[in-house]
Amino acid sequence: MSDNPYSTAVLAWYETNARDLPWRSPDASPWSILVSEVMLQQTPVVRVLPAWQAWMERWPTPADLAEEPSGEAVRMWNRLGYPRRALRLHACAVAITEEHGGRVPSDHAALLALPGVGSYTAAAVASFAFGQRHAVLDTNVRRVLARAETGIEYPPKTQTKGEAALAESLVPGPPSVAARWAVGVMELGALVCTARSPKCADCPIAGQCAWRLAGKPAHDGPPRRAQTYAGTDRQVRGRLLAVLRDAEHPVPKDSLDAVWDDGIQRERALDGLVADGLVDPLDDGRFALPG
Repeated sequence: MSDNPYSTAVLAWYETNARDLPWRSPDASPWSILVSEVMLQQTPVVRVLPAWQAWMERWPTPADLAEEPSGEAVRMWNRLGYPRRALRLHACAVAITEEHGGRVPSDHAALLALPGVGSYTAAAVASFAFGQRHAVLDTNVRRVLARAETGIEYPPKTQTKGEAALAESLVPGPPSVAARWAVGVMELGALVCTARSPKCADCPIAGQCAWRLAGKPAHDGPPRRAQTYAGTDRQVRGRLLAVLRDAEHPVPKDSLDAVWDDGIQRERALDGLVADGLVDPLDDGRFALPG
């Protein structure tokens, strides 16, 4: 086992405090775990849970989703945000069905080769679905390690090689322990070592945390700005997609024009949706979800 001074405390804390989430169930399928990981990117659990449940009821296997047009995945995504993720999941389902016999591959390299699957998602699925040994480095884990090991309040905006090396050095040796460590330290960041209001009194590794022991020095890097939504192209895109999701048939252009007064911004948002493959412009001038 690697020299991990935190694993015993974190694993004990996780056993007692872990949230009961369906994709963590012992009988959760690799597909259900892959779906959860894609949905959870930049989206809180409280919003993902009902969307995940509805998705898995409709498409319990990759083959079920692959049989349908990609537009149905976008429709089912509803208001979860960042809808390109729906297209990626559909492309994953097609690849898994055609190239892997309908079964999510357990090999890390094969996972990484799936459409839209990056290093984090591949490591997470390999760990959580197949109990393998990988460094799983999401925003929550980066924050925990930045505070506990580096003594700074927040990690760099962009993941560094140093962070990846640190995370790898802390992965316990036995794969089963490594997989529990990966989800345990992630949960610690989500519930205790939060970005805005860390609950240091409840932290199992507070006595070893370099940031706390240094007096919790304030962040001295670039200002951290909260993401805005109102008035942005993202909001316009969301409104345009809502019209198409709610329609049983392709819609005329004036139905889209009605959702936003700023014509220049509206057209820019619509062009972006078409370029991203989320909207199909039809030859008769109407618009539809893809497929």
